[in-house]
Amino acid sequence: MKKKILFGVCLLFGLLFINSGLNKFFNYMPMPKDLPESMIKLMTAFMQIGWLMPLIAVAEILGGILFITNKFRALGAIIIFPVLIGILLTHILFAPSGLPLVLILWCIEIWVIIENRRKYLPMIK
Repeated sequence: MKKKILFGVCLLFGLLFINSGLNKFFNYMPMPKDLPESMIKLMTAFMQIGWLMPLIAVAEILGGILFITNKFRALGAIIIFPVLIGILLTHILFAPSGLPLVLILWCIEIWVIIENRRKYLPMIK
């Protein structure tokens, strides 16, 4: 039962990041109208750095795909980790209203890392 719940949660988590990454390339989701001005300035600065958003998008898509698969979930969690740090810092500093969702994403990430901890041990030995 635990494995089925973990798979369902990881499927949603992975699809969320795949969607987010694809949106960075194709811009099919509209920006919210009530974004704080500081957040708009931040996103504008990110867009001016030509390579940053495609890099984040590729990490989100690749990490999301790997996160869904049981065999490569540990690798997907490592790829998504720095993206989640950026999301957390962005919401702490610029848009605190999104923190509950970010904390849920962090709980899922930590759960997957703990479930796969034996796969990470060779990296730190």
